Amino acid sequence: MFGRRRPDGAAVTPPFADDVVRKAPKALLHDHLDGGLRAQTIIDLADEMGYESLPATDAGELEAWFVDSASSGSLVRYLETFDHTVAVMQTPEALQRIARECVLDLAADGVVYAESRYAPEQHLQGGLALEEVVEAVNDGFRAGEAEAAAAGTPIRVGALLTAMRHAAKSREIAELAVRYRDQGVVGFDIAGAEAGHPPTRHLDAFEYLRRENAHFTIHAGEAFGLPSIWEAIQWCGADRLGHGVRIVDDIVSGGVAFVDDPAAALAGAPAEAKLGRLAAYIRDARIPLEMCPSSNVQTGAAESIALHPITLLKDLRFRVTLNTDNRLMSGTTMSHEAQLLIDDAGWDLADLRWVTINAMKSAFIPFDERLDLIDRVVKPGYAALGVA
Repeated sequence: MFGRRRPDGAAVTPPFADDVVRKAPKALLHDHLDGGLRAQTIIDLADEMGYESLPATDAGELEAWFVDSASSGSLVRYLETFDHTVAVMQTPEALQRIARECVLDLAADGVVYAESRYAPEQHLQGGLALEEVVEAVNDGFRAGEAEAAAAGTPIRVGALLTAMRHAAKSREIAELAVRYRDQGVVGFDIAGAEAGHPPTRHLDAFEYLRRENAHFTIHAGEAFGLPSIWEAIQWCGADRLGHGVRIVDDIVSGGVAFVDDPAAALAGAPAEAKLGRLAAYIRDARIPLEMCPSSNVQTGAAESIALHPITLLKDLRFRVTLNTDNRLMSGTTMSHEAQLLIDDAGWDLADLRWVTINAMKSAFIPFDERLDLIDRVVKPGYAALGVA
C-alpha cells in the first residue's frame, strides 16, 4: 500500500486510519434512497409483504448479490437491481423505516448534510398517492434526524424528488417538489437510462421549476456523453449535474485527450490542460458535478478509482463533489469513497475538506444555512483533524 504510485508517478499518500476519515465531516448530494437500504431491512419487509423474488434471504449473501449484479459494467443491468428494493418500498411504514435508517446510517458515517433522492412514482403499487409517499419519507427523515441528534451525531437531510426520464410524470413530480419545498423537499431530479431519453423531453417540468424559483439537478454525462451534459445545462438550465463524469471528453491534458489515455492525461500538469467550450463553461460557471467514483467504475463510466476523472477535475478546480450514488449496490459509504481516493488516487484530508465545502456551497438549502454548516460544523471538524 505505501509503495503505490499515482498515474503521474507521485507517491500515494499513506492511508489514514478508518476512524479519522469517518470522523471527517462530509456532505452528500447524490444518494438514492432506494439504493441504500440495509439488506436485513429488505429481507424483513419482503417477509412482511410476501415478496418471494429475493435472490437470497441471508443478509450477507443478499448484500454480495447486489454488489456483484451492479458490477457488470452495464448501466442498464445496474438499474435492474432496483426492482427488488423498490418492491419493498410500497407502504408508509416501509418508507418511514427506510428513510429513518438512511439518516442513521449516514450520520454514523460522519455525514453532516445529505440530500437523498427518490422517485415517488415508483412507490404507488400498494395504493399510495404521491403525496402520501412524500409525507411518509419526510416523516422517516425527521425521525432519523431526531434520533441521530440524540446520539450525538447531528445531521440534516433534505429530499430530492426524482422523475423517471423514460416516463411522463416529470411535470407532476416537479409540482410535487414545489408543493413540499417548505416541508423538507429541497429540489427535483430526473434519473434513469440516458440513451434514448434526453433531458429535453422534460422541458415543461424544468421551465415550471425555473418559474417557481426551484432548484433541480439532472442525471447527465454518466453513460452518455457531452450532448447529454450540454442539453442538461444549456437547454434545461440544471443547477447541478448528476455525475457529469463524461465532461472529461472535452478536456485534453498532457497533450492527450482523457478519453483516449486517462493515465497520460492525469500525468499532465493542470496548467497545460486544454478545455473545450463546454468544459470551460461548466468550470467558469461553477456548475457542481455530483461525482460517484465506485458507481462509475461499476457501470463502466470510469476505468478505475485511480484513473477516475474526479482527480483531474479536482486538480483543474471544477466544482467537484464526492458522493455514494447507491450505497447498497456499490457496497460503499462516504468514508469508503474517501478512503478509496486516498489509497488509489493520492488524495488527502485537505482534498476531502475542499470537496465537502464544494458540496455545502452547492446544496439546495438557503445560503445562510449553507454558510452556517460550513462555519459551524465543516471547518471546525477538519480543524480538529489538523486541516485548516
